[in-house]
Amino acid sequence: LVVVLVIVGIFIAARLGNRAGHRLLRKVTRLNPSEEVLGEKLVTIVVWTTAFLMGVDLLGIDLTALAVFSGAFGLAIGFGLQKTFGNLIAGIILLMDRSIKPGDVIAVTDMAGNETFGQIRKIGVRAVSIITRDEKEYLIPNENLMINQVENWSYSSRRVRVQIPVGISYNSDIVKAEELMLEAARGAKRVLATPPPTAWLSDYGESWLLFTIHCWIVDPEDGVGNVKSEVLKRLWVLFKANGIEVPFPQRDLNLRDNAQFERLIAALERR
Repeated sequence: LVVVLVIVGIFIAARLGNRAGHRLLRKVTRLNPSEEVLGEKLVTIVVWTTAFLMGVDLLGIDLTALAVFSGAFGLAIGFGLQKTFGNLIAGIILLMDRSIKPGDVIAVTDMAGNETFGQIRKIGVRAVSIITRDEKEYLIPNENLMINQVENWSYSSRRVRVQIPVGISYNSDIVKAEELMLEAARGAKRVLATPPPTAWLSDYGESWLLFTIHCWIVDPEDGVGNVKSEVLKRLWVLFKANGIEVPFPQRDLNLRDNAQFERLIAALERR
């Protein structure tokens, strides 16, 4: 009965101490989100380690008598929890160097080349929670963020440049078309006025002149596809009103001169 009461008491005290430590950290307004998460992890480790040692002391357990057993047991636990401890240490390192923090918009590319794009919701003991634009939540192990390529859209600045390709006909007035592209970009709600949007002639295509509109946003967590859609829809209306043509693909067909082709020509002439 005493053992059960001590274990329950230590568990409750550790939970209360952990919550109190987290509340105290949240009151310190000078901490940024990365430092706050790191502090909470360290408080949790210290509280539960202290609770374990207090429980051992109150129960009067002699750990030296269990040295051989505890050594073998610890070795087995070490192998079994190798990935868990690796992810724990990786999470602490990520928070210490401030490479990622809750709220950042990142793209993670794994070893197979698959990319996961979304906003960091939480950095846990084992994994980082990332929410995509379609509300899917991915749990990516902390170690993966250490060894794989990570593209952080809000690491040093939240400004992100969006590139929107646009093709126009070779017969179009490129000066007027460029003015309309800039007008469409400036009219989008999320596009920043500073730096201003720009339009560059990128390439001579098979059937069109290829331009690229460059515009800046400051809220990448809201996605970039909707910005491109708004700019292109505005540009479509402006092109229609000003006679700028968006061309269709053009192909030159060479017909072989054979007996079947000659019969076809003769039949057309008779009609």
